[in-house]
Amino acid sequence: MLACSKLIAGGKGLANVLLKRASSVSLDWDVRQKSRFETTDSLGRTLGVFLSRGTVIRGGDVLVAEDGSLIQVNAAEQEVLRITFCTIHGSPFDLTRAAYHLGNRHVPIELKPDHLKIEPDHVLADMLRAMHMTVNTVQEAFEPESGAYSSSGHSHAHGHAHHDHGHSHADGHDHDGHGSHAH
Repeated sequence: MLACSKLIAGGKGLANVLLKRASSVSLDWDVRQKSRFETTDSLGRTLGVFLSRGTVIRGGDVLVAEDGSLIQVNAAEQEVLRITFCTIHGSPFDLTRAAYHLGNRHVPIELKPDHLKIEPDHVLADMLRAMHMTVNTVQEAFEPESGAYSSSGHSHAHGHAHHDHGHSHADGHDHDGHGSHAH
């Protein structure tokens, strides 16, 4: 068994030529949430994956084996519920509402501009259908959101800062609670 105890998020910093030579492994979401498991790569090698507890593996991540070989991780297709808004009775805003209700239930959810994906759950499917959503069972890769407080090692910096964007806040009140509003 070949031990893998290092993960390179998204293969960041690795040359494309190295990634092209790498073996691969396709793992479903349930396995990619585990920090310790056994699997077989595209070369038929048995891999023992031993990562830090709480590590979540994403499609596109690269495992590094003890012999220095690289193994690219693909998100395997699995049964998921694909949720879309009803084009006859609904609107795209219905997806936002559905995401809100699923989020309140702490359900792993993949957000896309035109659909949502969750793991199969007949109770949630019935709730979504009652909200006039279209729910279909499909075989697709599943990459749920990592959450706002995730420490999976993935960088979400997009080259912009969240600070004053040059617009004025001169709106007739101050922010110390002693504004010029008549009480």
